[in-house]
Amino acid sequence: MTPMHRSFIPIAAMCVAVTLTISAQTRRATTTTTTAPRKGFTVIEATIPEMRAAMEQGRLTSRELVRQYLIRIATYEDKLHAAITINPRALDEADARDRDRAAGRIMGPLHGIPVALKDNIHTTDMPTTGGALAFEGLVPPYEGTLTKNLRAAGAIVIAKTGLTELANWVAGAPTPMPGNYNGLAGFGYNPYDPRKDPRDATFDGRPVLGTGGSSSGIGTAANFWAANVGSETSGSVLSPSNQNMLAGIKPTVGRISRYGIIPIVADQDTAGPMAKSVSDVAIMLGVLESAAPDPNDPATTACMPPPGRDYTKFLKRDGLKGARIGIPRAFYYDRITPPGEKEPRGGLNDAQKKVMDDAIAILKQQGAIVVDPADIPSITDKDPKNNFLLWNTCSGAEEGRGKDANCSIVLKYGMKRDFNKWLATLGPAAPLKSLTALREWNTAHQKAGAIKFGQSNLDISDEMDVERDRARYEADRAKDVRLGGVHGIDQVMKAERLDAIVFPAASGAAIAAKPGYPTVIVPFGMVPNITTPPIPASFIAKPAPYGVSFTGMACSEPRLIELAYAFEQATKKRVPPPSAP
Repeated sequence: MTPMHRSFIPIAAMCVAVTLTISAQTRRATTTTTTAPRKGFTVIEATIPEMRAAMEQGRLTSRELVRQYLIRIATYEDKLHAAITINPRALDEADARDRDRAAGRIMGPLHGIPVALKDNIHTTDMPTTGGALAFEGLVPPYEGTLTKNLRAAGAIVIAKTGLTELANWVAGAPTPMPGNYNGLAGFGYNPYDPRKDPRDATFDGRPVLGTGGSSSGIGTAANFWAANVGSETSGSVLSPSNQNMLAGIKPTVGRISRYGIIPIVADQDTAGPMAKSVSDVAIMLGVLESAAPDPNDPATTACMPPPGRDYTKFLKRDGLKGARIGIPRAFYYDRITPPGEKEPRGGLNDAQKKVMDDAIAILKQQGAIVVDPADIPSITDKDPKNNFLLWNTCSGAEEGRGKDANCSIVLKYGMKRDFNKWLATLGPAAPLKSLTALREWNTAHQKAGAIKFGQSNLDISDEMDVERDRARYEADRAKDVRLGGVHGIDQVMKAERLDAIVFPAASGAAIAAKPGYPTVIVPFGMVPNITTPPIPASFIAKPAPYGVSFTGMACSEPRLIELAYAFEQATKKRVPPPSAP
């Protein structure tokens, strides 16, 4: 086994084998449910409503959808590494959905439509690994609540996607794990520039254009499946949506059940949908949310779902008219020097500024009342104790026990508490029984690639004592919520009577994550891929996608969807990856 091996079986080879069996399977299937559709439908950039309409009109079958997607996976997966596992029964499941349709049984809004799940979300017909070698081949004894909801709505889980190992809580400083890397499957690559970083210091196989972190949007952008479900603790839905030119919804924590998802910290973890359009992620959100609170996740009492869990009623082209939109200039658009520091932080470069100037102009054209500036009080506060920029999340070897006075321990404490709780739910299926056991296993299997970048975040998490450190955790959690919410997003939104705050790209993810607030991101522009140190001029780096985010307070997803959809329809700036990809 090598550190860069691909898991289970070579995915592209499997897809080729699957597609070669289609003719034989079709002969065995009933002609009323698997007859090939009329020519003309292609999955390239197709939306969920377009797929549903084509199937309703008899122009398309679920089998044909799956077949086209498998062919694309077989063609491009070796270049992109979007998936860890492909469902070997995807065609059989498609046939079953086609038979249901022929009999007049429509299960729900995703009937017969292929979607993918981040590989930290439980499925009982495919492994759930978190990208960790220690969990290779682990088939959980129960499905995630959201997985059940997807299947109940008729969706076909076609694949488990790549991710940064354990949602990027393995290795921090001094050797942080690069985004979209895991020990099980290696690196994923961005379809907008699927090449390796050529710089000497980072010539280890990592992508030259970032994929945005631990929830792979690669396959959705490259049309491997209709949509995917990621999970976010602080940016892992919004960042990959941004980097892969996708729409994404990071919901209020508790809107979607987390039961059956490998955790970092229950205070901030949430699943969320990613797709090529706001309409698609709105449909996905309604399916992922349960009709009633999940007894396995007490946070699911936080928000009431809309009637019928139907978010498509909020897809209004005039949604921006009269809306009050705040522009948080300090730090997010313009550089600012925090109290006690000498050098400014944040701000946009010229290309990013041009994109956001264009976005703000469109907001005004669509009838929004733009409040500019609408600075976030905890960003501009002159008291260091009340300034969000001076209150980081403890991460890496330099912020372990005894060196963590000026950072929040919430994530490292939560990883110890909640990861061990999750392992206990696996019962006899658990390959390991504790975070300590995982660290020991990783160390013993380092030569196999288990911890290529170390495991400093796991180390500082395992130092936590869940009982002894509880008071410190509770104090830090309260400060997180105060600086992100009460003295942050809440304060400016209430003072200015805002419907949403607009952040460049995914830059608002961290502050919204602390109180667990929702954001909807929309594809919009392209900017140069600028790195430090710079990429050699001879390489000719391709531009990076750049989105626009709408953030609000808890349970404001319906309003955010209205605003994001109106912006999307006024712009329609998403473009597919070049040369497919």
